[in-house]
Amino acid sequence: MTVSELREGFELFRRDDAPVYFDNSATTQRPDVVLRAVSDFYVKSNANPLRGLYDLAAEATSMYENARGRVSSFIGSKDPSGIVFTRNATESLNIAASMMEVKEGDSIVITVSEHHSNLLPWQRLAKRTGAELVFLEPDGEGRIPPEEIRNKITGKTAVVAFAQVSNVWGVENPVKELIGRAKEVGAVTVVDGAQAVAHTKVDVSDLDCDLYAFSGHKMLAPMGIGVLYGKRAILERAEPFLLGGEMIEYVTREDATFAEVPHKFEAGTVNAGGAVGLAKACDFISDMGFDFIRVQEDLITSYLMEEMGRIPGVTIYGPSDPCEHHGIISFNLKDCHPHDVASILNEDGICVRAGHHCAQPLMQYMGIGSCVRASVYAYNTIGEAETFVDSLSRVRKVMGY
Repeated sequence: MTVSELREGFELFRRDDAPVYFDNSATTQRPDVVLRAVSDFYVKSNANPLRGLYDLAAEATSMYENARGRVSSFIGSKDPSGIVFTRNATESLNIAASMMEVKEGDSIVITVSEHHSNLLPWQRLAKRTGAELVFLEPDGEGRIPPEEIRNKITGKTAVVAFAQVSNVWGVENPVKELIGRAKEVGAVTVVDGAQAVAHTKVDVSDLDCDLYAFSGHKMLAPMGIGVLYGKRAILERAEPFLLGGEMIEYVTREDATFAEVPHKFEAGTVNAGGAVGLAKACDFISDMGFDFIRVQEDLITSYLMEEMGRIPGVTIYGPSDPCEHHGIISFNLKDCHPHDVASILNEDGICVRAGHHCAQPLMQYMGIGSCVRASVYAYNTIGEAETFVDSLSRVRKVMGY
């Protein structure tokens, strides 16, 4: 497969006025086959899964559960019942936090670079229980030193929660080292995989994490579908996060018993179309292959970082090695507010994100208020990168500097 062939599968990129889409860390574009899969479900198989006894409902149920199985195999889970469908990684991480048995005197360990979705649930849990929230702090390139892991994950630690890949720096955290240390002290591990699953092969069985969260919309799937993978023992022990239809076994006036996992965590009418789309996105990514994805991302990231380094006033954050960025380049331009930079780039048809990227403690740690983030994926091209660099090189002049 070539990049040109890949782009032909996306309606957006077939447009004559297609933008330079460099906001893939926020959400990726969806290929035609994913959109068709969702449409076909609603056109041909539309019924509430898990509820009706008629053939159409059985077909919808089969498609929904087959999607669960496909997602399970995509992330290396050996048990599809460990796949809980959610709205997104944010909901998944909130559910994960609700499962934790934490008490006063315990510590909850996260990194200072976490997205707010993997900070605020733990912050609230710490406040409610009297546990201490402990932050692992990285070096200047975003890497967590081994001594941070050894010194801060202790016998008091009940939970270790961290992103596999930072949404600002793009650097991959030392997942196995963090999980290994957590196991030594008996802590539960929660991994935010939102920025990883579309870019690198994830095998939750090999990682041996307890819980793993991600969103579909960052991996070519529809918005509104996410996943929480969990080891069966943890899911069985945990109380359901939401209560309502379908997640019950039996209800009386006074009490209720709940369905088996994963269904006890999927209250109400499920997003079956989103699940079907997510499964098709898994197929699409597998067909591309992670080697292809990584080569293309590294090629464009290397070009961008080299050329951006030649532009006066540009500061790039994170690792100096482009191959450690997972397609994410966060930067600032001297004397120019990130919002102004993004607005000027937008005038040239370039889509980037500007702001604190839902990571304000990291911005504070870096000593900045905000930054610009360009994030590429396998369907982006060197030609687009050239357009970006040309536009960025003129921003300060447009701003009057």
